[in-house]
Amino acid sequence: MAKTAAEVIVEVFESAGVKHFYGVIGDTLNYVSDAISKSSIEWIHVRHEEVGAFAAGADSYLTGTLAGCAGSCGPGSLHLINGVYEAHRSRIPLLVIASQIDTMSLGTDMPQEIDFLKVYSDCSVFCEQLYNAEQARHLAVRAVQAAISRQGPAVIVLPVDLSKALVKDEIAYSVHIPNPIRRPNDAELKEAAKIISEGKKIGIYAGAGCNGAHDLLIEVAKKLKAPIAHTSRAKDFVEYANPYNVGMTGLLGVHSGFHMMNECDTLLLLGADFAWGQFYPKHAKIVQIDRDGSRVGKRHPVTLGLEGDVIPSLEALLPLLTEHSNDDFLKECLEERKKTEASLAGEESPGDGCVIHPQYLTHLINQYADEDAILTGDVGSAMVWVLRHFDTNGKRRSLISLRNGSMANAMPMALGAKKAFPNRQVISLSGDGGLAMLMGDLLTIDQENLPIKIVVLNNSSLNFVELEMKTEGLLNSFTDLKNPNFSKIAEAVGIKGFEATKTADLEQTVKEFLAYPGAALLDVHTNRYELIMPPDITEKNVAGMVTYGMKALISGRIKDVEGLMVDPVHTLKKLV
Repeated sequence: MAKTAAEVIVEVFESAGVKHFYGVIGDTLNYVSDAISKSSIEWIHVRHEEVGAFAAGADSYLTGTLAGCAGSCGPGSLHLINGVYEAHRSRIPLLVIASQIDTMSLGTDMPQEIDFLKVYSDCSVFCEQLYNAEQARHLAVRAVQAAISRQGPAVIVLPVDLSKALVKDEIAYSVHIPNPIRRPNDAELKEAAKIISEGKKIGIYAGAGCNGAHDLLIEVAKKLKAPIAHTSRAKDFVEYANPYNVGMTGLLGVHSGFHMMNECDTLLLLGADFAWGQFYPKHAKIVQIDRDGSRVGKRHPVTLGLEGDVIPSLEALLPLLTEHSNDDFLKECLEERKKTEASLAGEESPGDGCVIHPQYLTHLINQYADEDAILTGDVGSAMVWVLRHFDTNGKRRSLISLRNGSMANAMPMALGAKKAFPNRQVISLSGDGGLAMLMGDLLTIDQENLPIKIVVLNNSSLNFVELEMKTEGLLNSFTDLKNPNFSKIAEAVGIKGFEATKTADLEQTVKEFLAYPGAALLDVHTNRYELIMPPDITEKNVAGMVTYGMKALISGRIKDVEGLMVDPVHTLKKLV
């Protein structure tokens, strides 16, 4: 029986386990949406295609099952681009249908004509246009397999006349989902074991590629007496139930993670593509293992680079490692970790009650959130509080736009997470600027009956940007936000609204907010002048803040800064 090319493509997606497609329907996409309506795939009708792409990426990432997004011709599919970039940078398999005007009109400068092959070629692992309806199944299978095997977005550009064309579908292509075992060869592993075993101060730096390798990491660390630091993206997989954990390093990190990386003489770098070379050890021998050989030595010179997935590589490496008895370096790093944890705990106190500290707010969310809660965080100050003050336990998940670094990611990601896991608590920690950017999709939350919990850090500013300016010695400009009452906006679109302006009321409000059975938004008026700087303050940051203080004094923005040129730490706290 003849089918439309759109029906054939959707049939392939069904066979690959796709459950959800996100987007905004319209004109050239109509035959695709019609095919989806006749399938087992659920269409989630968002209000902005960017939200759909973010949501689909979160869905795919958290479930390990392919999800998709789609847009109409011209601006419709163009709106998907930021969310598709997010999936590409984070190496998330994703299916994208960019519907196109009819083939007869292509190349004639028609309204809404955009060359999607050019647009998406930079943010996908597969980007092809359908030129012959009879090839629909073949193209769809190739897209699915590329998304899975190459870990990224696969884009099908689909002209409307071909999407509705009837095909006999005689060529029997089917989806094959490979699951290969990748590890270095035996000689390479022996060389790695030799380098590592010769180390006196051995450390492990674990990245997102360590997903699923938690217990193996613990075994390796135990054998080597090695502390484990981790990237921000590896938080969920490494942090919990880990007696060797010393935390993150980098600008968003903590002192204990920085200390380990700075003091080790040998480093085992596992599944990590941490971008800032200045935070790698300067004089240590580094053995790097990554599933993508092109990333070996990409961020910092390494002594030995190996290609392989972390789990099979560690399984083969572990028996070759010499067991170490000297644990002095491990004890030193764990002692630094205790100091760091004490410092973080101090930040989580309610303070004098004059202002609401976002660390205290995040602490309360951490305390009262479910054991298997999913927390998304907006890029900006929200991501810092998630990474530093939300605990993982092997069940919880956190999700932030860490590689793409996009504003407004938290609420859309929460939407996709809740669609993927309807029975789990999903919380979005949103910045006021981030939520306002894509606020229209609060309507989607109500329309799709998704009981998401949205917390708004309402500090009336682009807060992280403001601090960036200050650390460069600049007077902050254009960062002010004139905000509405977000809780009332929530009520207007069918979401329960809560508001917190006083520290004394915050704990009870957070408890009621999280316990509310439906979708809810909590508008929290937080301190605008919170110190987000990493504990290890650099000379550049001190100099920048002092310069900012002098400019602020001269301009009259602040009247007095006690000890401006005497105590840098005191100076920083006073200035912000």
